[in-house]
Amino acid sequence: MPQTAADRSSAAQTAPAPSIDFAPPLLPSHPLDQLSLGKIVQIRERLLAAQASGKRVYRFESGDPSFAPPAHAIDAVTQAAHAGKTHYVPNNGIPELRRALARKVADKNRLTSTTPDDIFVTNGAMHALYVAFGALLEAGDEVIIPDPMWTEVAENIRLAGGVPVGVPLNAANAFAYRVDDIAPAITPRTKAIFLNTPHNPTGAVLSRGELASILELARRHDVYVVSDEAYEDVIYAPHVHHSIGSLAHENESRVISVFSFSKSHAMSGLRTGYIVTRDPLLHDRIPKLLRCTINGVNSLAQWAAHAAVTGSESHIDEMRLIYHERRDLMLRALGGIRGVRPFTPQGAFYVWVELDSSVYERLEVADASALATLLAEQGIGCAPGDAFGTTCVDAIRFAFSCDTSMVREGSALLREALS
Repeated sequence: MPQTAADRSSAAQTAPAPSIDFAPPLLPSHPLDQLSLGKIVQIRERLLAAQASGKRVYRFESGDPSFAPPAHAIDAVTQAAHAGKTHYVPNNGIPELRRALARKVADKNRLTSTTPDDIFVTNGAMHALYVAFGALLEAGDEVIIPDPMWTEVAENIRLAGGVPVGVPLNAANAFAYRVDDIAPAITPRTKAIFLNTPHNPTGAVLSRGELASILELARRHDVYVVSDEAYEDVIYAPHVHHSIGSLAHENESRVISVFSFSKSHAMSGLRTGYIVTRDPLLHDRIPKLLRCTINGVNSLAQWAAHAAVTGSESHIDEMRLIYHERRDLMLRALGGIRGVRPFTPQGAFYVWVELDSSVYERLEVADASALATLLAEQGIGCAPGDAFGTTCVDAIRFAFSCDTSMVREGSALLREALS
């Protein structure tokens, strides 16, 4: 459990504030020595090697949509290439895309006072987080994050010199990120509260009321909110996605929103995302980081993104229906297995499973990490809980973003392996 604000504030006077350590430092000599390549990557590499040798594998470790991007987005790449739009582009994004994104977040996300100047196009949402934290944080600044959480969030905070402070989520509260749990973790060194809804890895979705409470907490303590909304369109009824930025006052600049084309438009390989912020300081800092890291996102990818956001989005509803089918296939396969407790995701495309020790005893493995290795040896991908935090070691995540036949066949084998 996180320390109280009083304890942490006192400790901050003499030493760096403690935090949940998502990736224990290996060496102190360089910031990159504090990072690992990640357990998900290691399992993926094992599966790819098995696949290359001719073995059938089930890609439940990776959240990469199996769909093709919408046809009009692919056509836009070809058209832009033939039109010679293959040269340097404006640092913050092509004007046509930034205007379209300003309209999109106003109409769809209710960020009604957004202008094109508030939009910064990035090389995917991962790069957006790197840029947002790099522009926001100074050495020692704390960012409160959920535990479990996608590993790269904590690592991007560290790369910016910040300190990730984990707040445990639990099944009893449907893995909701609650103000009552966040508030005790705030100290004078807190710079931001990070949130992700729909949430990777649990699939939990925050309600409008929960988001309003988080924003009010941020106001009281004068801290930022960084909102990762990459899964905004991968959501299952009756749940609805709300952007916390829609609850901000018209002239309020404390919310930084991050979006992506990877999930909604299956454009993960085109690496296109964007930051939305009204903060004048970040308007000055973000372009500098963009210039020094990418100097403009791939021009053809930006034209594809422009076509995706201005054209038909009927593919989103179609993908959502198929994801719903895959979700239920996997949940049925995992249901009724002794010691296995799957959480029904409200959004995203992951099933988060908590494990009792009886599972380890039955399968003769030491823990969830060893179980993930055992499954990988059988060609079944997954990600152990300790890849996402320190309070969730007895858990495992399965992705159902791969094609439906793989989910159907692989889920049956998964049930057999866990039984």
